Amino acid sequence: MTATPLKPAEELAALRESVFPGESAEYAAARRALMAEEIEVRRHLTRLAEQRQALPPGPVIDKDYRFRDEKGEDVGLADLFGDHDTLITYFWMFGPQRERPCPMCTNWLGGVDGNAKDIKQRAALKILGRSPVDRQKAFAAERGWRDLDFVQTIGDDYAHDLGLLNDQGFEDPAFTVYRRDGDTIRLFYAGEMPAAAADPGQDPRGPIDIAPLWNILDFTPEGRGTDWYPKLSY
Repeated sequence: MTATPLKPAEELAALRESVFPGESAEYAAARRALMAEEIEVRRHLTRLAEQRQALPPGPVIDKDYRFRDEKGEDVGLADLFGDHDTLITYFWMFGPQRERPCPMCTNWLGGVDGNAKDIKQRAALKILGRSPVDRQKAFAAERGWRDLDFVQTIGDDYAHDLGLLNDQGFEDPAFTVYRRDGDTIRLFYAGEMPAAAADPGQDPRGPIDIAPLWNILDFTPEGRGTDWYPKLSY
């Protein structure tokens, strides 16, 4: 099947109509140029999604990682899928050595909680942490989160194998998607952007920023900035 040819982005941007009257010709021209770029980026992101979805089968997860769920039961990775064949996980920085969880992880999970019910219609969604589930849920209650499913990693094999825990107990977060095919579980996708790949003046981040906070701030004149980060309280 041949894809429908796309019209040039500049041609589509020329259809723009101002939302408010009184803009200068300079603003109108700059906004049309920006819209053309936005159209190109949208198309690029669509191609990225298609390329991601077309990844060949990833490595088989054959190690018996163990977890403790909200019922206190010892379960394996396969059990976290529930009725779905896709499992979305986020390992957050809230190990037993931390008095409070990572503010960045907290910010991201706050946005995910608002979408969790919808996400779980399409895939399983589990939040993994090294702290007991009750401790994770107590913090969730403090934040008003209602729809996230927390799981404790039993032991540190999972965190060590994914490179999320060093010998000093310092944790890194991880966004990881698994796919189940019968009795076989494979890695589908993991956020793997190394720190060395960060552009000058930027924190390491993937091609799609999954945190709503940064996406919204990117629409402001000041942008996300270079020295501001969210806090647990203000």
